[in-house]
Amino acid sequence: MGHLFGTDGIRGVAGRELTAGLAMDVAAAAADVLTSIGAGPDGADGTGGRAPGQRAVAVVGRDPRVSGEFLEAAVVAGLAASGVDVVRLGVMPTPAVAHLTAALGAQFGVVLSASHNPAQDNGIKFFASGGLKLPDAVEAAIEVRLADRVGTDSRSGPVTLPADGFGRVTDAADQGERYVAHLLSTVADGRGASALPLAGLRVVVDCANGAASRFAPELLRRAGANVIAIGVDPDGLNINAGVGSTSIEALSAAVVETGADAGIAHDGDADRCLAVDAAGRLVDGDQILAVLAMALQADQRLAGDTVVATVMCNLGFRHAMRDAGIGVVETPVGDRYLIAAMLDGRFVLGGEQSGHIIMLDHATTGDGLLTGLQLLAETARQGRPLAELASVMTRYPQVLISVPGVDKARVAASARLAEAVATAEAELGDSGRVLVRPSGTEPAVRVMVEAAHAKQAERLAGRLADAIRAVG
Repeated sequence: MGHLFGTDGIRGVAGRELTAGLAMDVAAAAADVLTSIGAGPDGADGTGGRAPGQRAVAVVGRDPRVSGEFLEAAVVAGLAASGVDVVRLGVMPTPAVAHLTAALGAQFGVVLSASHNPAQDNGIKFFASGGLKLPDAVEAAIEVRLADRVGTDSRSGPVTLPADGFGRVTDAADQGERYVAHLLSTVADGRGASALPLAGLRVVVDCANGAASRFAPELLRRAGANVIAIGVDPDGLNINAGVGSTSIEALSAAVVETGADAGIAHDGDADRCLAVDAAGRLVDGDQILAVLAMALQADQRLAGDTVVATVMCNLGFRHAMRDAGIGVVETPVGDRYLIAAMLDGRFVLGGEQSGHIIMLDHATTGDGLLTGLQLLAETARQGRPLAELASVMTRYPQVLISVPGVDKARVAASARLAEAVATAEAELGDSGRVLVRPSGTEPAVRVMVEAAHAKQAERLAGRLADAIRAVG
């Protein structure tokens, strides 16, 4: 069958790699695993306190891409046929599903989304009880259970009838209000914030024609902002198409054209947030993370005076944190690794350059709506333009090159490449950084070089890419 789970669930072209049959079988396999073995980092038994004979409950949400309709139906069928009661949330941001998994006391949550990918793709993500992403071991157990199911050729339902009866399905799209109310509560925490913490701000929000379309504009308006919304007309086919966090140009143009104070961009499932200042200049995830880290530190709410970031965070971020007396814990790329490090060290803030920002005081996963709200609230609270806040760090030029079709093991063991990396690092000294790492999803090796000057970064990255090709 092959390895299904990647760094963020199962993903593929809908109807090709990700079929209705696979979605139903994965849902049934997940139901078997998540209701019988420890699914959370605390080793919980998966019962969520259920009494004997009480069925497990799962919440299911999706983004608006057209394939989500049949994939949602397949997942719901697989769960209900396995004896799981399903609360169907409809189109809902991924972080809303995580929040509602915990708020509704569900044993697990399921999201149908391919995040920032184009409309033809889709994916399946799971949350354990409490709204946390699944550990690797639990995903592996689901794959094993799925292989057992496929081996029985029982692709139309569970291997045996559920002991407690088939699950019931209820619709609960109105639960989105509970999520929005929760987000608003995070900026009314007794710090002297007004009832309208964004009052006086003119903001453009780009919802990527995705799951945030119904929620983000309403959230910011209720927080007091004057909101101009773009990318809020999903038709099932236009998600992430020329809008959203992967196409920041649309937001930049709208901010400049409307004379807005700032802009916020989400991706298709709204777990990311990027921003632009009043001049339309990008404020990336590293800059947002720096602003939020310093704000929490000033309020003595930054646990351990430490923030968690991935190996890809900009060197300018590291320097800014060092100068502010804030420690940085480094993880591999992927928000699941950020969360694991945050839970392990009891840290409250972590994030990625791509705009996945995790604030564990308020959420269990990356939440783009929460991030945008917190960033804008800090801008309003300080009475300073976003550009000024973002200037707490200087973004170093960063060059990324992917070298495909190479033997990753041979490259990793190459003394010649190690020498080339050492030479580049010696030239850069403290004014730059080199990172060479294998891709986790394809036969390729990634090269990243940061330097004070873009031409130097380009030259060294090109030299290292050539060295990799010579080895691989």
